[in-house]
Amino acid sequence: MFSFEHIHPMIVHFPIALILVGFVAEVAYFFFKKEPLFSAASLWLLAVGSVSAVFAYVSGAFLTRELYGEAGSVQSLLELFAEITVVSALIGASFKIYLKTEKKEDSALKWIGFAIYAFTVVSVIITGHYGGMLVYKYLIPGVS
Repeated sequence: MFSFEHIHPMIVHFPIALILVGFVAEVAYFFFKKEPLFSAASLWLLAVGSVSAVFAYVSGAFLTRELYGEAGSVQSLLELFAEITVVSALIGASFKIYLKTEKKEDSALKWIGFAIYAFTVVSVIITGHYGGMLVYKYLIPGVS
């Protein structure tokens, strides 16, 4: 039987994968090969990952149940880092789009964009850790 609580675990993996793979493309572009395809892939993956992070956050915040006790504490941390992830991903994507439209991708400002992207990746990993704790340690279905 389908429930609205199933929506969050179905879509939460998209921002994780998109943002992480996009960051790999960013690292490849910055440090290994100045291939424009890596730069474009990084931008698009972050942009799409940011939008999907918004949907994942909204589905988690409004379509999953509230937890109590230890699991509730973990859920609160998950929500905090999910908010940080969404905000940093949107800021990072906006900044990278600004650099692209103003043709400043190769200026020193690119390192600010890289730092924001790296921060977003760390935030995604922490958020995923807490989501995984709810699923695997506390056996909470419908949360990821």
